[in-house]
Amino acid sequence: MSQLPSLTGQEMIRVLKKQGFTVARIKGSHHILIHPDGRRTVVPVHSGETIGSGLVSQILRDCQITKDEFKDML
Repeated sequence: MSQLPSLTGQEMIRVLKKQGFTVARIKGSHHILIHPDGRRTVVPVHSGETIGSGLVSQILRDCQITKDEFKDML
């Protein structure tokens, strides 16, 4: 299994926007992103904190993006 890089919430949103996701709404520190084809996910944005590898994996599963595709987008 390959290691996922450590990203902040803003960096994760930037990568997902390259895939066509847009921020639909924000509730507190949680940004809800949707894709035109119906996929959606929630990304927490806490200043200076990185997203854990388990949560990165869950976001990628929600977005139906493989880990290799994700690494290529970085």
